[in-house]
Amino acid sequence: MKEKVVLAYSGGLDTTAIIPWLKETFGYEVICCCVDCGQGNELDGLDERAKMSGASKLYIENIIDEFCDDYIMPCVQAGAVYEHKYLLGTSMARPVIAKKLVEIARKEGAVAICHGATGKGNDQIRFELSIKALAPDLKVIAPWRMTDVWTMQSREDEIAFCKKHGIDLPFAADSSYSRDRNLWHIRHEGLELEDPSREPNYDHVLVLTTPPEKAPDEGEYVTMTFETGVPKTLNGREMKVSEIITELNTLGGKHGIGIIDIVENRVVGMKSRGVYETPGGTILMAAHEQLEELVLDRETMETKKKLGSQMAQVVYEGKWFTPLREAIQAFVTSTQQCVTGEVKFKLFKGNIIKAGTTSPYSLYNESLASFTTGDLYDHHDASGFITLFGLPLKVRAMKMMEVKNETK
Repeated sequence: MKEKVVLAYSGGLDTTAIIPWLKETFGYEVICCCVDCGQGNELDGLDERAKMSGASKLYIENIIDEFCDDYIMPCVQAGAVYEHKYLLGTSMARPVIAKKLVEIARKEGAVAICHGATGKGNDQIRFELSIKALAPDLKVIAPWRMTDVWTMQSREDEIAFCKKHGIDLPFAADSSYSRDRNLWHIRHEGLELEDPSREPNYDHVLVLTTPPEKAPDEGEYVTMTFETGVPKTLNGREMKVSEIITELNTLGGKHGIGIIDIVENRVVGMKSRGVYETPGGTILMAAHEQLEELVLDRETMETKKKLGSQMAQVVYEGKWFTPLREAIQAFVTSTQQCVTGEVKFKLFKGNIIKAGTTSPYSLYNESLASFTTGDLYDHHDASGFITLFGLPLKVRAMKMMEVKNETK
């Protein structure tokens, strides 16, 4: 009986070519697994293509709700943003995909998992760290790093290889953008984006989002409610998190929300330039932050901001299944107990404009915040506070004056 390998299958040219290559090079029985994180119509026709290419079986696993509830929301609650811009769309998806690949490998009794990530990118790290954490006994096959046996170096090579093996596919050899899509975002790389000096051709790049200058000339108000940090309703309708993100993608895309052009630092040490569309995610994170600033005290917010930045680093580097991520998430979860309330905002030409926030746990006190004197605040108390708060500054200044006078 042949040994089995589970292939992370997207249906694209790379992973399609890998199927006959695995059979020919190692003699494996190839089990394809496509994990649906919200790729939409990219999944159409996969079963026929996988079988035609030589796979013995194809699993299409829908994990959209798990992705939203257990991976996206912890990052939203943490305010996890990599290098101030990137909302971790690909980074969050890789560990849940790897988890499903391991489940299928166990079910099928496979000895290895294969992925089509390149040797220059972050995804190889995210997949393989997750697999090591969940199934250290399984082998990992990464064809693009195996240059002694994987000799294909271009789309033309892969198409020729497939034709040689009787696989006729509707893939063109001409170049196009490299894209990664799930419910949270679309990432675009390649073509003019490889040159940071060039402006993106947004008319060709964008899939989800209207460029802000072409968005409607009238803004649109949106109302959301949260319970313990989780979105519950959108414009008065109760929905699952996945449904809310889907609807926000439509609204945000219409109004030009969530387009970023970033040169980011990859884990492997190089810089890469890409354009990300995250319309719904950008709105959701902004709405959550809008509510948090009303209900969290200053020190908690400051600590949470630091840990949110660290959470982004951890997730970006593929370290989801680690004690550190669990510990950061535990802290963040504890901060969400009072993140309950309603936020209202307006979407207008790429902007998210606040239009009011309410919460039963609001720490905003009008009596304290206004210029009038209330029962909780005596202006005279500020004098003593400033004296003590500024004491280190005063002592240092006195010492510097003393030293200066002694040296004259």
